[in-house]
Amino acid sequence: MNISSWYIAWCVPCLASNETLQELCRKELLICKCLGITRKNLNNYEVEYICDHKIEKGKEYFLVKWKGWPESHNTWEPKHNLKCATLVKQFYSDLYKYVSEMKSSKASLLKNTKSLDRSVADYIVRKAKQRIALKRWEEDLNRKKTHNGMLYVENDVDLEGPPRDFYYINDYKATPGVNTLGEAIVGCECTDCFNDKCCPTEAGVVFAYNEHSQIKIQPGRPIYECNSRCRCGPECPNRVVQNGPPYSLCIFRTHNGRGWGVKTLQKIKKNSFVMEYVGEVITSEEAERRGQQYDNTGITYLFDLDYESDEFTVDAARYGNVSHFVNHSCDPNLQVYNVFIDNLDVRLPRIALFSTRSIKAGEELTFDYQMKGSGDLSTDSIELSPAKKRARTTCRCGAADCRGYL
Repeated sequence: MNISSWYIAWCVPCLASNETLQELCRKELLICKCLGITRKNLNNYEVEYICDHKIEKGKEYFLVKWKGWPESHNTWEPKHNLKCATLVKQFYSDLYKYVSEMKSSKASLLKNTKSLDRSVADYIVRKAKQRIALKRWEEDLNRKKTHNGMLYVENDVDLEGPPRDFYYINDYKATPGVNTLGEAIVGCECTDCFNDKCCPTEAGVVFAYNEHSQIKIQPGRPIYECNSRCRCGPECPNRVVQNGPPYSLCIFRTHNGRGWGVKTLQKIKKNSFVMEYVGEVITSEEAERRGQQYDNTGITYLFDLDYESDEFTVDAARYGNVSHFVNHSCDPNLQVYNVFIDNLDVRLPRIALFSTRSIKAGEELTFDYQMKGSGDLSTDSIELSPAKKRARTTCRCGAADCRGYL
């Protein structure tokens, strides 16, 4: 075991609060970007967010949380001292959003024009802290992801923060007894893979893409892309899934109780590769065991790798990428395809999601949780794994042909 792997294995969360760490850094004159302590504000004051509001003797005051300083250092400042128009606007936006959503009258929540009700001020602080936490999570996601598109996080619905016990990964995470790496034995020597139909021809299947890198084969048929032993470069038309999605996506909080969802921030053409479904690769026996645990929560991220057999399952509950947050729909705009690149083990295909139609910017991305990668998506044709047969969750996708349950 090398030093880096030893460090990761024994890494534990810090038990000290951010405030304690901030005080220690300032005492030792240390700069820490993660704690909001920069060279700029080490000895100066910068507004992080506004906590409260009052009027005294006709003057307007705001309670300010200073960036990189603990809450014990919060101070009341007259409005003319604040040079943060955006934060003041955000404060009022949160204030009126909360008041408008409460059944109580504005007068009872605001008490009077001189001070805010405690519940209102508490909400504003919690919202500000949530916004900071989500921004940090967004930055962490973009550090870890390997595809070109950016990831954004948005929650205008409730006070839910970043998910706990979720770790972003870009590829399958093998569990004991499972080997997901594989290594291609041979590769093509083509100068024009699109016309030579190289690797797919060798595998006895149809070349999957057209000249615009759009999928042209029917669901249920496998995709064989060029691998690490092929002489063609990254611009090869038969390297689509492995190059990753180019789109910027947003993880957002849904308004109808479906938790987090994912929407695209760019237009996606029909039949385009959008993302892979990744997670821990586990045996069917382990999937059965975990499925029993997931039944208690009514949420599961188990995806059977049943292209030719049913030996392995992908579990994206704790380890996954942006696909972890994609919701189900009975009328989805994404379709599942099985992909083989370096690992040609038919028991371990990579799971790629392609668009079934043109998707507008701002539209939510969805796939059918009962989808098997075949052309027939009727419920009668789907052979569910034991873990999936036990629990039925009410479906809230809103599709005209909704089946009523997941």
